[in-house]
Amino acid sequence: MSFVESVSEPADLRKLTLAECEVYAKELREELVRTVSRTGGHLGPNLGVVELTFALHRVFDSPKDTLLFDVGHQSYVHKYVTGRGDRFDTLRQDGGLSGYPSRAESPHDVLENSHASTSLSWADGIAKAHQLKGEDDRWVVAVIGDGALTGGVAWEALNTIAADDSHPPRKLVVVINDNGRSYSPTVGGLAAHLDSMRASNSYESLLSWGKERLHGAGAPGRAAYAALHGMKRGLKDMASDSRTGVFDDLGLKYLGPVDGHDLEALERALQLAKDYEQGPVIVHALTQKGYGYGPAVADEADQFHAVGVIDPLTGQAAPRAAESWTSVFSKAIAAIADRREDVVGITAAMLHPVGLDRFQAAHPDRVFDVGIAEQHAVASAAGLSYGGLHPVVCLYATFMNRAFDQMLMDVALHRQGVTFVLDRAGVTGPDGPSHHGIWDMALLQVVPGLRLAAPRDAVRLVEELEEAVEVSDAPTVVRFSRGDVGEEIAALRRTEDGADVLAEVPEGLGADVLVVSVGALADRALAVRRALAEAGVGACVVDPRWVLPVPESVQAMAQQHRLAAVIEDGVRTGGVGSRLRQELRADDSPVGVLELGVPDRFLPQGTRETVLDGAGLSVTAMVEQILARLPRRG
Repeated sequence: MSFVESVSEPADLRKLTLAECEVYAKELREELVRTVSRTGGHLGPNLGVVELTFALHRVFDSPKDTLLFDVGHQSYVHKYVTGRGDRFDTLRQDGGLSGYPSRAESPHDVLENSHASTSLSWADGIAKAHQLKGEDDRWVVAVIGDGALTGGVAWEALNTIAADDSHPPRKLVVVINDNGRSYSPTVGGLAAHLDSMRASNSYESLLSWGKERLHGAGAPGRAAYAALHGMKRGLKDMASDSRTGVFDDLGLKYLGPVDGHDLEALERALQLAKDYEQGPVIVHALTQKGYGYGPAVADEADQFHAVGVIDPLTGQAAPRAAESWTSVFSKAIAAIADRREDVVGITAAMLHPVGLDRFQAAHPDRVFDVGIAEQHAVASAAGLSYGGLHPVVCLYATFMNRAFDQMLMDVALHRQGVTFVLDRAGVTGPDGPSHHGIWDMALLQVVPGLRLAAPRDAVRLVEELEEAVEVSDAPTVVRFSRGDVGEEIAALRRTEDGADVLAEVPEGLGADVLVVSVGALADRALAVRRALAEAGVGACVVDPRWVLPVPESVQAMAQQHRLAAVIEDGVRTGGVGSRLRQELRADDSPVGVLELGVPDRFLPQGTRETVLDGAGLSVTAMVEQILARLPRRG
């Protein structure tokens, strides 16, 4: 029996010798490549944390001790160690194993939120709760990457953690999983600070010295305290103060750097941190994303951060059958940038995923990666706009939530011309609840002066992006879906204010229903019209293109029908349908509005199609709802 099969809980792992753990690590990396190559997922981050995860579970006692994984995409090894290895063939599938920690799966999982930089705040809160309840034998360990440390909320938490002067001090360890990357290479001052330790000429001797010091550490208590401070003195002797000063200046005890692929060194470092009884400790572990898998290590762009289905031997993915939404945008923004020198791009550690790489390659001085810091990205964009440029801020739609205040108070209040491009908008699929981009339209419709476009196909994406960057006195938003862009859906005609009529009421039927189609759901909207026609109900389909505020022509068309049904892949509470209802009510219109959007609950993982169907947006379900709500004639 392999170790992958025999280790089903942390206690099993703790029984293994270091030599056996080395065998287990090799087996587990092979197993990760085998399973993730079939399902897709975050391969590179997990290959890089095998030894680190082993060390955490061998030194600490989960779930009595709380292990928090920031972002959580690096928790696959943790899932194997805690008994879920037999479910990895279902990873990220309908009803299968989550790609992130999940409380429903295991008591060893705590932090499900896959938005970066929040683990330290959670750790601070949990440690305080343990202290107030007198649970002084429980540890809290937060594992945070160097990429997530670029997020401002992480430093807010560190500021609080460092100020802890309670007695006895809270039992909290912060592990920095430093692989020099977030999605792409980590940027910014902190990255340079950490990288100076890696890049220094004395690094190898420093690491060797650190191992010797750790190997020679004695018993807990004073010996551990002396060893910890000896480690710090050694670091200061061998590197400039600027290389370690940031943590020292905060008042946090720092231990490292430690070779993140040396299990023995990691265990000793973590044990030393655990034995230190005078406050929180930072353990700095150096790892390599994709470690042990040649294709991942050789991929300089993202080291297989996230993959689809791939050949496990070569790492090659099957060629795409169609172009992606992101690819269409990437070409379009690069073309705009070639024509307009005032257009600049901003990304929050997602240069390649959001498609700004083509722009950056052509105009490197006009694309800014600010790290995982969406709030800063948006406030900085306001400043760029004030300075006479037109910023295009590119984010995943789910991450727009994090910068709402800056959108409202820095961009909109000051009437700055900033374009926001929201990738992965709506239901996204296998990444689960916190990655569905379903809140943006409801959140953003309350922003005064904001205009939001939802293109239905590639032609409209290019068209609406061109229109968006022409607006110089208000925020504009262009949102689009994840995956392939699909076939072009041509309009029959366009209204004076820019709405596209996709299909008129079939001949011989009455003007019963106006189907308002938002974004990439146009194919379903047209299918709904056909099904209604078979039931003897006449429907017209209109795509507003710019869905917020709702075009006046769409409001006028709604009043010519007995019912307006708005199909959108955002939450229906406060969505486009809700906005249309408000506008019609303001005009004292008797026309009812049926909001066919996503229910206000967290949606599960699965394919985009199955999640949409499960949310009540299948063609059959929508037709049934329309027929049930359609007023009787006369």
